[in-house]
Amino acid sequence: MRRGIPEVVLAPPKAPEEAARLTVALAQRQGQGLISRMSREHRAALQQAADAAEMSVVDYAQSARVMREDFAPEALGGKVGFLTAGTSDVPVADEARMVVEACGLGTRLEADLGVAGLHRFVGPLAAILEWGADVIVVAAGMDGVLPGLVAGLIDVPVIGLPVSTGYGRGGAGEAALSTMLQSCSTGLTVVNIDNGVGAGAGAVLIAARAARARSVSAGAGAASRRSRPRSLPAARRR
Repeated sequence: MRRGIPEVVLAPPKAPEEAARLTVALAQRQGQGLISRMSREHRAALQQAADAAEMSVVDYAQSARVMREDFAPEALGGKVGFLTAGTSDVPVADEARMVVEACGLGTRLEADLGVAGLHRFVGPLAAILEWGADVIVVAAGMDGVLPGLVAGLIDVPVIGLPVSTGYGRGGAGEAALSTMLQSCSTGLTVVNIDNGVGAGAGAVLIAARAARARSVSAGAGAASRRSRPRSLPAARRR
């Protein structure tokens, strides 16, 4: 928690009951416990353990947050947008979204915007920018083109998240990772294949700092207005 990012339990290869026990123990100690890459058996064991501990579960595609009833993350004011090339990329993007929401930042996810259907891409990207995203995580498998495309169009930081979708030569995320690393879009940041937790943590650090900067700027502006002397009435001509 030294950086404000909670620990995440990696479900495999742990037994479902062990993974659930560790996640609930984290929640008891720090208010919430995060777990990623769950199977159905892991999810069932987690729900049972959370119910026994009288805790709530916030579900994501293959991840979850267990929370004490008296806990809520401090709202930081930052915003993180998520784009996915395909619907099969959503579980990994959701892992990143879990980390971001656990840290008290706002999120917005738009899915199925890959380059095979660019007519679906412009509107959701514009909506996320209008919403005010401080950073955008773009998840893509197969050819992995979408993050570079987004990074070349906007002045918001972009984190490329390669996903292990795809098959044949360069499948399982290898081609997606290579494409992102070789991108001509300057400034694109890339994490490892399926590393939703890493992408989420990076997004938290960027968005939280941006939110703090806005808060400091707003405070300084308010203080300046309060300390500014009132205008004196214009002297009358005689």
